[in-house]
Amino acid sequence: MENKRSLFADISLLVVAIIWGSGFVVTKNALDHITPYYLLAYRFMISFVIMALVFFKRFRKVKIEDLKAGFLIGIFLFGGFATQTVGLKYTTAGKQAFITATNVVMVPFIYWGISKKKPDAYEVLAALLCFVGIGVLSFESNLRFGYGEFLTFICAIFFALHISAIGYFAKEHDPVILSILQMLVAGILSIIFTLIFEAKAENISKDAIFPILYLSIFSTLIAFLVQNIAQKYTSSTHAAIILSLEAVFGGLLSFVFLKEPFTLRFLIGCIAILISIITTETKWAFLKKSNQNSTLKFIRRDKHEEHGI
Repeated sequence: MENKRSLFADISLLVVAIIWGSGFVVTKNALDHITPYYLLAYRFMISFVIMALVFFKRFRKVKIEDLKAGFLIGIFLFGGFATQTVGLKYTTAGKQAFITATNVVMVPFIYWGISKKKPDAYEVLAALLCFVGIGVLSFESNLRFGYGEFLTFICAIFFALHISAIGYFAKEHDPVILSILQMLVAGILSIIFTLIFEAKAENISKDAIFPILYLSIFSTLIAFLVQNIAQKYTSSTHAAIILSLEAVFGGLLSFVFLKEPFTLRFLIGCIAILISIITTETKWAFLKKSNQNSTLKFIRRDKHEEHGI
């Protein structure tokens, strides 16, 4: 039963990666019609209101411990999206995808510091291989670490902290309540930053309504709710690597909708990420079993030959 729950959790996280991959295309379109912090404010507050209404009976049972955990997770969530969105104004999407992907490498070590659970060699190797794969997918020549790259690196740290914090707190807290609280905290922080850094918007463009609703309902409400529940039954390293497939799906959807070329480098990057997922999910146990079975067959054959069978 535990293995089935873990498998279902990993499949759920894969769906989240697909949704987030589509978010690249939607967000790119949205930023043509609305400023970053306004977009984040609408995105998080709409998600909070819907979740609070749907799960009101559970939300009203919130405890002080839930508030503390949700507040911390919400800060990490806002920090990740704020630095990513603003950073995209000063760097390219390819550079940002490469730098953001470093959170995959950070997660096992951050979670190690939080829970004292040391990552095994397979998890470390898989995280590094996944990092290389996304690097192959996203790397551009003349990579320069400027202001946009710096913000994106901070974004990677925030996302690594966010994944690790959920993995830590979801074991003892209601994941639905944590989801609601982190949306509220991120939404409030977005409003504060909007008032400080952005001019007052008279009205919302009609072209921004669909992206706002899509990002609020699918990329935020559904995706993070599923993530919080799924991480209750899988490790933070598993979650980080599976969620890193967001880059692959983002590339595929860009290929379909934005007509970007399907290159050999893209294919190599996908294969590297796939191998990293197989490594962390199976630890290549099926090869060990195959070798063990071969060894047993060889021993049995020797014994049969000894007895003249």
